[in-house]
Amino acid sequence: MSEMLFDPLFQLPLLTGLLLAGLLPVLGALAMLRDEWLAALGLAHLASASALLGQVLGVPALIGATLGALGGGAIKTFLAARGNIAYGFMILAGWSATLLIGANTALGEQLARSLVEGQLYFAGIAELAAGLLLLALCIRYLPRLMRPVLRARFFPRYETANRLAAWRWHLGLDLLTAGGLAIGTLTLGLMGTFALVLVPAWIAFRLAPSWRWTLIGASLTGVVGYLLAFVAALELDQPFGPVLVGGLLGPALLTGWLGRPARFG
Repeated sequence: MSEMLFDPLFQLPLLTGLLLAGLLPVLGALAMLRDEWLAALGLAHLASASALLGQVLGVPALIGATLGALGGGAIKTFLAARGNIAYGFMILAGWSATLLIGANTALGEQLARSLVEGQLYFAGIAELAAGLLLLALCIRYLPRLMRPVLRARFFPRYETANRLAAWRWHLGLDLLTAGGLAIGTLTLGLMGTFALVLVPAWIAFRLAPSWRWTLIGASLTGVVGYLLAFVAALELDQPFGPVLVGGLLGPALLTGWLGRPARFG
């Protein structure tokens, strides 16, 4: 492994990205189970636009991105929007806002580009702390959210028939996903985050024998793909985001070639 991995300059970025690489695929598996895999791209676009707006208003990008993504997730829940259509509108709104803000501010265009490509090598204590907070929230709340998500998938009318308040778990999962995507967008970039949410979950859905192994497999795929991309990007002096996406697409193509149908998605 590259000696640069042990350089103090890269330790915080490595740990921050590693944490996200393990968490984002799990959130992606849940989004795919809900037929809302486009959440990654929709919330990431909102995070990008709100981070840029925050910089213009003097608010740290991490706070701006998080507030924007959380707001999008909350509005989606309260409007009872389900499926990918809501996230399609988020993509359009976030893309439009990002380009307009970038075109009309002094440093906006440069920052907008960095949000798309990612700023992993500049990740510091704030990003790592945000990642650790996300991990703590996932450990605390995801086990409680798993059962209603699975039940809604296999018994979609159960909650309506029993007059259960489904919006609560929808809101909780939407907010966790939004927080993860906001942090991911600022560190790994928009497309790198989208790839970590989508590709490992897609692979795991086709190879794992059970739901538990789907979550484990998705997380491990994200971590291994991230580590290989981190090393390759440093060794070859390449931008991290495209290397990560390309590295994840390889096993995805192999999985698709094997032709095994998904067990859950």
